[in-house]
Amino acid sequence: MSTTPAAAPLLIACALGIERLALRSGDRGGGADGPVTVLRTGMGPMAAERAVTRALADPALADAAVLATGFCAGLAPGMHPGDLVVAEETCDARGRTPCVGTDLLVKELVRAVPRHTVHTGPLTGSDHVVRGHERSDLLATGAIAVDMESAATLHSAVRAGARPVAAVRVVVDAPEHELVRIGTVRGGISAFRVLRAVLPAFFEWHRNLLLPRR
Repeated sequence: MSTTPAAAPLLIACALGIERLALRSGDRGGGADGPVTVLRTGMGPMAAERAVTRALADPALADAAVLATGFCAGLAPGMHPGDLVVAEETCDARGRTPCVGTDLLVKELVRAVPRHTVHTGPLTGSDHVVRGHERSDLLATGAIAVDMESAATLHSAVRAGARPVAAVRVVVDAPEHELVRIGTVRGGISAFRVLRAVLPAFFEWHRNLLLPRR
Protein backbone atom coordinates (compact mmCIF):
# COMPACT_ATOMS: atom_id res chain seq x y z
CA MET A 1 0.00 0.00 0.00
CA SER A 2 1.36 3.42 -0.98
CA THR A 3 2.39 5.75 1.81
CA THR A 4 2.63 8.78 -0.51
CA PRO A 5 0.37 11.53 0.87
CA ALA A 6 -2.51 12.60 -1.32
CA ALA A 7 -1.92 15.79 -3.25
CA ALA A 8 -3.62 18.85 -1.82
CA PRO A 9 -6.79 19.84 -3.67
CA LEU A 10 -7.39 22.98 -5.71
CA LEU A 11 -10.56 25.03 -5.32
CA ILE A 12 -11.30 27.36 -8.24
CA ALA A 13 -14.03 29.84 -7.33
CA CYS A 14 -16.11 31.87 -9.77
CA ALA A 15 -19.40 33.73 -9.46
CA LEU A 16 -21.36 33.15 -12.65
CA GLY A 17 -22.70 30.16 -14.53
CA ILE A 18 -21.05 31.40 -17.74
CA GLU A 19 -17.69 31.53 -15.95
CA ARG A 20 -18.11 28.00 -14.63
CA LEU A 21 -19.07 26.85 -18.13
CA ALA A 22 -15.86 28.35 -19.52
CA LEU A 23 -13.77 26.63 -16.85
CA ARG A 24 -15.46 23.25 -17.21
CA SER A 25 -15.21 23.29 -21.01
CA GLY A 26 -11.67 24.64 -21.06
CA ASP A 27 -8.38 23.19 -22.19
CA ARG A 28 -7.12 21.07 -19.30
CA GLY A 29 -3.68 20.59 -20.81
CA GLY A 30 -1.70 18.01 -18.86
CA GLY A 31 -4.26 17.98 -16.08
CA ALA A 32 -3.90 18.85 -12.44
CA ASP A 33 -2.00 17.31 -9.56
CA GLY A 34 -4.67 16.54 -7.01
CA PRO A 35 -8.44 16.92 -7.14
CA VAL A 36 -9.93 20.11 -8.62
CA THR A 37 -13.27 21.62 -7.59
CA VAL A 38 -14.87 24.43 -9.60
CA LEU A 39 -17.18 26.28 -7.24
CA ARG A 40 -19.85 28.70 -8.42
CA THR A 41 -20.32 31.09 -5.51
CA GLY A 42 -23.02 33.36 -6.85
CA MET A 43 -22.67 37.12 -7.31
CA GLY A 44 -21.44 39.54 -4.70
CA PRO A 45 -19.09 39.44 -1.70
CA MET A 46 -21.60 37.99 0.74
CA ALA A 47 -22.45 35.10 -1.58
CA ALA A 48 -18.75 34.43 -2.17
CA GLU A 49 -17.99 34.46 1.55
CA ARG A 50 -20.80 32.03 2.34
CA ALA A 51 -19.99 29.64 -0.49
CA VAL A 52 -16.24 29.50 0.13
CA THR A 53 -16.60 29.15 3.90
CA ARG A 54 -19.07 26.29 3.41
CA ALA A 55 -16.88 24.56 0.81
CA LEU A 56 -13.72 24.71 2.95
CA ALA A 57 -15.59 23.25 5.92
CA ASP A 58 -15.64 19.99 3.97
CA PRO A 59 -12.71 17.88 5.28
CA ALA A 60 -11.85 16.94 1.70
CA LEU A 61 -11.11 20.61 0.96
CA ALA A 62 -9.73 21.65 4.34
CA ASP A 63 -6.21 22.24 2.99
CA ALA A 64 -7.18 23.29 -0.55
CA ALA A 65 -5.34 26.01 -2.39
CA VAL A 66 -7.86 28.62 -3.54
CA LEU A 67 -7.87 30.57 -6.78
CA ALA A 68 -10.55 33.16 -7.50
CA THR A 69 -11.30 33.77 -11.17
CA GLY A 70 -13.89 35.00 -13.63
CA PHE A 71 -14.54 38.38 -15.22
CA CYS A 72 -13.69 41.85 -13.93
CA ALA A 73 -13.76 45.53 -14.77
CA GLY A 74 -10.45 47.09 -15.70
CA LEU A 75 -9.67 50.45 -14.14
CA ALA A 76 -6.57 51.58 -16.01
CA PRO A 77 -6.72 53.42 -19.34
CA GLY A 78 -5.68 51.20 -22.23
CA MET A 79 -7.17 47.99 -20.86
CA HIS A 80 -9.22 45.93 -23.30
CA PRO A 81 -11.71 43.06 -23.06
CA GLY A 82 -9.75 39.82 -23.00
CA ASP A 83 -6.81 41.28 -21.05
CA LEU A 84 -5.84 39.34 -17.92
CA VAL A 85 -5.34 40.64 -14.39
CA VAL A 86 -3.15 38.72 -11.94
CA ALA A 87 -3.65 40.10 -8.45
CA GLU A 88 -0.64 40.83 -6.30
CA GLU A 89 -3.16 41.28 -3.51
CA THR A 90 -6.90 41.62 -3.11
CA CYS A 91 -8.38 44.36 -0.99
CA ASP A 92 -11.70 45.53 0.35
CA ALA A 93 -13.07 47.14 3.51
CA ARG A 94 -11.85 44.17 5.57
CA GLY A 95 -8.24 44.59 4.55
CA ARG A 96 -5.70 43.14 2.15
CA THR A 97 -4.94 39.52 1.27
CA PRO A 98 -1.53 38.87 -0.34
CA CYS A 99 -1.49 36.45 -3.25
CA VAL A 100 1.00 33.64 -3.78
CA GLY A 101 2.87 32.75 -6.95
CA THR A 102 2.04 35.85 -8.98
CA ASP A 103 5.18 35.68 -11.13
CA LEU A 104 4.55 32.03 -12.00
CA LEU A 105 0.95 32.76 -12.95
CA VAL A 106 2.03 35.59 -15.24
CA LYS A 107 4.57 33.35 -16.98
CA GLU A 108 2.09 30.53 -17.47
CA LEU A 109 -0.71 32.84 -18.65
CA VAL A 110 1.58 34.40 -21.24
CA ARG A 111 2.30 30.90 -22.46
CA ALA A 112 -1.39 29.92 -22.52
CA VAL A 113 -2.72 33.06 -24.25
CA PRO A 114 0.30 34.80 -25.80
CA ARG A 115 -1.73 37.38 -27.71
CA HIS A 116 -3.39 38.79 -24.61
CA THR A 117 -1.91 41.39 -22.26
CA VAL A 118 -1.38 40.38 -18.63
CA HIS A 119 -1.56 43.11 -15.97
CA THR A 120 -0.41 42.76 -12.37
CA GLY A 121 -1.33 44.84 -9.34
CA PRO A 122 -3.94 45.18 -6.59
CA LEU A 123 -7.44 43.86 -7.32
CA THR A 124 -10.11 45.65 -5.32
CA GLY A 125 -13.54 44.45 -4.25
CA SER A 126 -16.91 46.14 -4.62
CA ASP A 127 -20.47 45.25 -3.66
CA HIS A 128 -21.89 46.63 -6.93
CA VAL A 129 -21.07 47.09 -10.60
CA VAL A 130 -18.65 50.02 -10.93
CA ARG A 131 -19.56 52.84 -13.31
CA GLY A 132 -18.26 56.20 -14.49
CA HIS A 133 -16.30 58.27 -11.97
CA GLU A 134 -16.02 55.30 -9.58
CA ARG A 135 -13.36 53.88 -11.89
CA SER A 136 -11.05 56.85 -11.44
CA ASP A 137 -11.71 56.91 -7.69
CA LEU A 138 -10.69 53.25 -7.38
CA LEU A 139 -7.72 53.69 -9.73
CA ALA A 140 -6.48 56.46 -7.43
CA THR A 141 -6.24 53.91 -4.58
CA GLY A 142 -3.70 51.94 -6.64
CA ALA A 143 -6.05 49.20 -7.80
CA ILE A 144 -5.89 48.17 -11.45
CA ALA A 145 -9.17 46.21 -11.61
CA VAL A 146 -12.32 45.56 -9.62
CA ASP A 147 -14.77 42.72 -9.16
CA MET A 148 -17.32 41.73 -6.55
CA GLU A 149 -16.04 38.35 -5.33
CA SER A 150 -12.25 37.93 -5.38
CA ALA A 151 -11.45 39.87 -2.19
CA ALA A 152 -14.21 38.14 -0.25
CA THR A 153 -13.17 34.74 -1.63
CA LEU A 154 -9.53 35.06 -0.61
CA HIS A 155 -10.31 36.68 2.74
CA SER A 156 -12.67 33.80 3.56
CA ALA A 157 -10.12 31.24 2.37
CA VAL A 158 -7.27 32.41 4.61
CA ARG A 159 -9.65 32.93 7.51
CA ALA A 160 -10.55 29.24 7.25
CA GLY A 161 -6.89 28.23 7.50
CA ALA A 162 -3.42 28.96 6.16
CA ARG A 163 -3.28 28.11 2.45
CA PRO A 164 -1.97 29.48 -0.88
CA VAL A 165 -4.40 31.87 -2.56
CA ALA A 166 -4.44 33.74 -5.85
CA ALA A 167 -6.79 35.66 -8.10
CA VAL A 168 -6.81 35.82 -11.90
CA ARG A 169 -9.49 37.79 -13.71
CA VAL A 170 -10.33 38.42 -17.35
CA VAL A 171 -11.27 41.99 -18.27
CA VAL A 172 -14.75 42.19 -19.80
CA ASP A 173 -15.39 45.86 -19.02
CA ALA A 174 -12.80 48.65 -19.30
CA PRO A 175 -12.72 52.47 -19.24
CA GLU A 176 -12.95 52.75 -23.02
CA HIS A 177 -15.14 49.62 -23.35
CA GLU A 178 -17.92 49.90 -20.76
CA LEU A 179 -20.60 47.23 -20.68
CA VAL A 180 -23.28 49.74 -21.62
CA ARG A 181 -21.65 50.39 -24.97
CA ILE A 182 -22.12 48.61 -28.29
CA GLY A 183 -19.50 45.88 -28.54
CA THR A 184 -20.31 44.32 -25.19
CA VAL A 185 -21.14 40.98 -26.80
CA ARG A 186 -17.86 40.92 -28.67
CA GLY A 187 -15.97 41.73 -25.48
CA GLY A 188 -17.86 39.06 -23.57
CA ILE A 189 -17.07 36.41 -26.15
CA SER A 190 -13.40 37.38 -26.06
CA ALA A 191 -13.31 37.14 -22.26
CA PHE A 192 -15.10 33.78 -22.31
CA ARG A 193 -12.57 32.34 -24.75
CA VAL A 194 -9.65 33.59 -22.68
CA LEU A 195 -11.06 32.14 -19.46
CA ARG A 196 -11.57 28.82 -21.21
CA ALA A 197 -7.92 28.80 -22.33
CA VAL A 198 -6.16 29.54 -19.04
CA LEU A 199 -6.85 26.40 -16.99
CA PRO A 200 -3.38 24.94 -17.71
CA ALA A 201 -1.85 28.03 -16.09
CA PHE A 202 -3.95 27.46 -12.97
CA PHE A 203 -2.90 23.82 -12.84
CA GLU A 204 0.78 24.72 -13.23
CA TRP A 205 0.46 27.25 -10.39
CA HIS A 206 -1.06 24.53 -8.20
CA ARG A 207 1.55 21.96 -9.26
CA ASN A 208 4.36 24.33 -8.32
CA LEU A 209 2.87 24.79 -4.86
CA LEU A 210 3.11 21.04 -4.28
CA LEU A 211 6.84 20.85 -5.07
CA PRO A 212 9.18 20.30 -2.10
CA ARG A 213 10.78 23.52 -0.86
CA ARG A 214 14.58 23.63 -0.98
